[in-house]
Amino acid sequence: MKLTFLGTGTSTGVPSIGCDCETCLSDNPKDKRLRVSILLEHNGKTILVDTSIDFRQQALRANIKHLDAVLITHCHVDHVFGLDDIRPLNFRYGAMGIYADEIAWKDLRRIFQYIFEPTHFGGGLPQLIPHTVTKNAPFCVGKDLHITPLEVIHGKLPVIAYRFNDFAYATDLNFIPEDAMDGLQDLDVLVLDCVRIKPHSTHLGLNEALEYIEKIKPKKAFLTHLNHDVLYTRDSKLLPDNVQFAYDELVVE
Repeated sequence: MKLTFLGTGTSTGVPSIGCDCETCLSDNPKDKRLRVSILLEHNGKTILVDTSIDFRQQALRANIKHLDAVLITHCHVDHVFGLDDIRPLNFRYGAMGIYADEIAWKDLRRIFQYIFEPTHFGGGLPQLIPHTVTKNAPFCVGKDLHITPLEVIHGKLPVIAYRFNDFAYATDLNFIPEDAMDGLQDLDVLVLDCVRIKPHSTHLGLNEALEYIEKIKPKKAFLTHLNHDVLYTRDSKLLPDNVQFAYDELVVE
């Protein structure tokens, strides 16, 4: 299984517009963060999690040629507003499946009404096959990639984290319910939300993220959805040996 971090930044990206803090002025490439998204490749299948607002730039940078499925965690702007840029892949390979829970589908169908309730048909529209996921109800993409949706809480909004075999991706959350904690056990790799060093009302701060990692006990953990409070080299010293800040274009096999 190959994991590529397409973007690791919070909703404003890093650098943030108009900001002259140390991180936004940093010349370290690991402090340059597009909006959060990952690409997963396993046994010939390629899956995108979230069509971030930066998806076109990410897809060109990562040389994405084909997708078998798109998984949506939740319907916030930074996670879904790149959906229209799926179209060039449709032109070459046809329609693809898109997976989201009922809550996300309500907003996806409203925001992208022109896709899901079209008034005209043709190559100008993304070609997507809708699927509804339900928490704790596994499904497969391909023969041996088992995907389990797990529900976590982002402020008051339920968000879907996804477990893929022994890897899990959980972004945009400040609370993990007990059933989701059960579903996150025995992981080789966990990618977890951590928006900044200090606490946050709808995301995990660093201490809260590390507390969850200590309870879940993955072999390796990566922190994502980082804002400009996190300076990669300086703040990496705050992490235990099995935890790392993710950065754009990081590849994990």
